[in-house]
Amino acid sequence: MKKCHLSLEITHWVTHELALDLDCEFTYDTSDPLAVTLVLGADSERSVRWIFCRQLLADGLTARVGEGEVVLWPLLDGEGEPATFCARVGGARTALLEIPARPVGQWLARTYAMVPRGTELDGVDWDELVQLAE
Repeated sequence: MKKCHLSLEITHWVTHELALDLDCEFTYDTSDPLAVTLVLGADSERSVRWIFCRQLLADGLTARVGEGEVVLWPLLDGEGEPATFCARVGGARTALLEIPARPVGQWLARTYAMVPRGTELDGVDWDELVQLAE
């Protein structure tokens, strides 16, 4: 089992006029190769943890993706390149986050070096899973 972490400061949009800086941490663990974890307020007593699909995060760097509790979309710079991306997370209480795209993209590349795209389910014992489901 290997892990890959990224800590950074992001912007939490409370309202259109009020933005707050917030620390966060992205984590990838090869024992759960399809998922990434985003912890908001990672250094506080009241941190919030979101687990979602790694591919959703990768796709959200370049296009609007997701529905329900996690929606991601890029914000382009003056040259049409993704500078940041937005993440809307939450159910009854929603948070709107603006996250720098470059460090997240670099971090994602490291996760794909650990477990390449399309190989996430290699090594799964499907017979064992079927037996557990019966």
